[in-house]
This record gives sequence, structure tokens and C-alpha cells, in this order.
Amino acid sequence: MTTLIAWINRAVWFGTVIMFGSTGEIITERSGNLNLGVPGIMFLGGFAGFAGAYYYENGTSDPSAALIILIAMLCGMAAAALGGLIYSFLTITLRANQNVTGLALTIFGAGIANFFGVQVLNGGTSVKASTSHAVFATPIPVLSGLGAIGQIFFSYGFMVYLAVIIALVTNYFIYRTRKGLNLRAVGESPATADSVGINVTRYKYAATCIGAAITGLGGVYYVMDYGYGTWSTANSIEGLGWLAVALVIFATWKPVNIIWGAYVFGTFFWLYNYLPSLLGITLPNYLVQLTQMIPYVVTILVLIYISAKQKHESQGPAALGQSYFREDR
Repeated sequence: MTTLIAWINRAVWFGTVIMFGSTGEIITERSGNLNLGVPGIMFLGGFAGFAGAYYYENGTSDPSAALIILIAMLCGMAAAALGGLIYSFLTITLRANQNVTGLALTIFGAGIANFFGVQVLNGGTSVKASTSHAVFATPIPVLSGLGAIGQIFFSYGFMVYLAVIIALVTNYFIYRTRKGLNLRAVGESPATADSVGINVTRYKYAATCIGAAITGLGGVYYVMDYGYGTWSTANSIEGLGWLAVALVIFATWKPVNIIWGAYVFGTFFWLYNYLPSLLGITLPNYLVQLTQMIPYVVTILVLIYISAKQKHESQGPAALGQSYFREDR
């Protein structure tokens, strides 16, 4: 039972990182922008959030938990939104290729984060913000002590629950509000949306920057909670960023599907570490690598399935990845 609970906990922690990234990317893609710079944006958010909390924690004798959270989240969201703004300017205003721009943003984000990370690390390979980690990882009081139920459902930091709330609010916004309808219209047919008075450029900019800010929270959570409050030049945010992009396809561009999909991905990803213990077996090294591929394989199968079915509700926005030129309308 202990091993099973540990597996569930690890799946939830892992899933929360990519849930933030996928929710933000869904908002972006609903506007028709295909931002493949998710890993770079998570890098920017993760480093900025860590740096803000680290400097505050070490610059005061009695750091406030509320200020640690506020500084880390605001710094992370601001840096990530700036990455989204750069992407928007290049692809919307300058009409650069979205795929190339997104990939360049991934390289740029990782490079900037690690370059300035070295300055924070003072020439070392890693540095830790212990107090900040304790604040972010504090479980729900009382409820987390209710035996197995408490360990499974209430033994996480607040950002685990925040990720679920943001996904649910995003789902409501997209499918139950007028602005959400306008956003979907922009992603499906920007020319049609423009013809009825919807400001396509404004919606694309807003969706991409807000989506990037939410994606950046995934980086903040990765460093401050999942990564034990440690910034390291050898971190693996990039891999989780690509998994977040894959989860968008797996969830068929629906935020509510992101919630359970993220935990399924987390369960599959950590399969190699816990299933052998539960079954009393030992996996050879090559099987360990193969089991970590399961989330990607499942995504490919889902993509094949929805492509074969050709159901509109399971497809991505019709204008996804296409630049809009008003003059061609």
C-alpha cells in the first residue's frame, strides 16, 4: 500500500507540471497560434520564479510565506508572459513562421534561464531555496493526516489544486462565455471573426500572453515544489514541456480532459519505478526506457484515432498554425 500511495503521489506531482503547461498551450492554440516554445517558456517561468524567491529569502531575516508565494508566482508569470509577447510580436505582427519561432523560443528560453542561472549559482551547479520550497510544498493541514485518504488527496502543496482550478476555469471560459466563443472563432476562421467585428490581433496577443503566463506557472511549480526548491543547470524542464504539448493533443484541445490526462501521463511515466516493486520483479534497462515512452506512444495513437474519425469536436482549431493576413481577406 505504501508503494502504491507513493506512485500516486509522484504521478500527481508530475502531472501538475504538465497540467499548467498544457492548459496555457490550449488557450494559445484556441486562438490559432501554435506555440512550440512551451519548454522555453517553462524555463523562463521556472527560473524567474526561483530567482525572485531565492533573492527575497536570502535578503531578509524573516521571510514571509505570503510574499515568497507572491514574488515567485508574479516573477514566473511575468517572465513567461514576456516570452509569449516575443512569440506574438514575431508571428502576429512580423508574420514569422510559427513553428520555427516556437522552436527558437524553446532554445532562447533554455539559454537565457541557464545563462542567468549561472549568475545565481555563483559558478556552482545547483542552489536551493529551502524556505521557499517548504512554503510551496506544505500540504493541507489536518486533512493530510487522515491516513491513506489524506496521503492520496491532501498531501500536496497548494499549486496542485491551483492547476486543477485553472483548468476548470479555462474550460468554463472557452465553452461558456462570449469571449471564449470569440476566441474559438478566431482559431477556427480568423477572417470570419474579423468580418463580424472581432479584433483578431487583440485576441491572439491576449491568448498567447495569458497562455504563456499559465505555462510559466508549470516552471515555477517544477522548481519550487517538484524539484525541491532547487535550480540546477542540469534540470529536465524541457522534457516535461514537450510532454505538455503532447498532452494538448491527447486531451483533444479540451481543458477538462487535461486534468485526468495529466495524471494518466504521470502514472505511465513513473510506471518503471513502482510497478516492479508492486509485482516483485526487476525490469531490465531497455524496458525502463521503453516504459517512459508510453505517454508519447499513447498520444500518437490518440492522434491517429481522431484523424481517422474526422470528428470536428476532436480536432484542433482549423486555422491552427496559420498566420492571418487581413489584406487577403
